[in-house]
Amino acid sequence: MYAVNPVLITMKVAIIKYNAGNVCSVLYALERLGVQATVSDNHDELRNADKVIFPGVGQASSAMTCLKEQGLDKLIISLKQPVLGICLGQQLMCRFSEEGNVDCLGIFPQYVKKFSSPSYKIPQIGWNNIFSLKSPLFNGISEHSYVYFVHGYYCECGANTIATADYIHMYSAAMQKENFFATQFHPEKSGDTGHKILENFLTLNS
Repeated sequence: MYAVNPVLITMKVAIIKYNAGNVCSVLYALERLGVQATVSDNHDELRNADKVIFPGVGQASSAMTCLKEQGLDKLIISLKQPVLGICLGQQLMCRFSEEGNVDCLGIFPQYVKKFSSPSYKIPQIGWNNIFSLKSPLFNGISEHSYVYFVHGYYCECGANTIATADYIHMYSAAMQKENFFATQFHPEKSGDTGHKILENFLTLNS
């Protein structure tokens, strides 16, 4: 049983609602932290939240189509509070994805590329370690901690990389630019390490 951080109980946390959200497991993880999050595509609710989470499991080009239809593409890049993209959410925050050859939100300048290898299983499914940790998102997290990944595409490394993983080659396991944070792995499925990362995100600037 996790201890509930009293700072989080009254916090307004919004999860972006669109056709690629992996919402239920994120909601359960937040509940373990004492947070009752709202799942919404309402622009005002998202703007007025203390923290916003942008989860995703699905296909990049269809997800971008949905975001544009709802006007969420422009809304997301305009947000000023801390925003956390998860898995596909991180990839959609990049410049371009090879998954459907689609322009994405462009928050990060990196490209999203498809894994290719004759000797590795693709997608990568399971636990892998992260290293070169560089952000308050990883306060209290040890180098080479293990977290849970499910992905067949990856974000290139670059100036915004705040954690690195190695599968076939090195790639961005997490990224940050200003108020935008993102993880390729699923913190909501990553046990104690993921719990701490989510808590770190929720307590940023609080």
